[in-house]
Amino acid sequence: MAVTRRQKEVLDFLEAFVTRNGYSPSFEEIAHGMGLKSLATVHKHITNLEKKGLLDRVHNRSRSIDLLPPGSPTRSSLRLPLAGRIAAGLPVEALETQETISLADVVGNRDVFALEVRGDSMRDEHIIDGDYVLVERTRTAHHGEIVVALVRGSETTLKRFYPEGTQIRLQPSNFEMEPIYVPAAQVAIQGRVLGILRKYR
Repeated sequence: MAVTRRQKEVLDFLEAFVTRNGYSPSFEEIAHGMGLKSLATVHKHITNLEKKGLLDRVHNRSRSIDLLPPGSPTRSSLRLPLAGRIAAGLPVEALETQETISLADVVGNRDVFALEVRGDSMRDEHIIDGDYVLVERTRTAHHGEIVVALVRGSETTLKRFYPEGTQIRLQPSNFEMEPIYVPAAQVAIQGRVLGILRKYR
């Protein structure tokens, strides 16, 4: 899709900034770097480039602009038809709808990443080897949440999180496995699980 001269300059600035710094610029840095006096002008250029599929961003999060190769799908375009509801109990009448669903509907504006599951320690939560967990990036978690925990600075694991005094109990959801007890100072929360994706072959 054609871009204006000014939009091309914005793209060139973004590419050079990311190459130099390893992260995307804020709107203020774009305005300063390009000599623009108005953040509204920056917002207009970014929005138009997003509509043209040349960049993507997570709204309400700073430094969230991602440059996309031409023709790449954006978050908003990765939508599937929601064909209706299906019974997992007694059959119900199948009715087609005009709705759609996307990952953005599930994760919203949260900072989310995916991890492929290896092993069976969470099988009783119906999280099995080969699944993909959707994880909200956070450094805190509530009692009993399923988390991605960094243990002793070198090992990551997917477990339920239970603070118990000066220790953390990382509880598998597999009756054949024992819980892991680690001093609280040696556990760093990296995220909490929002959902799973499973691919059937």
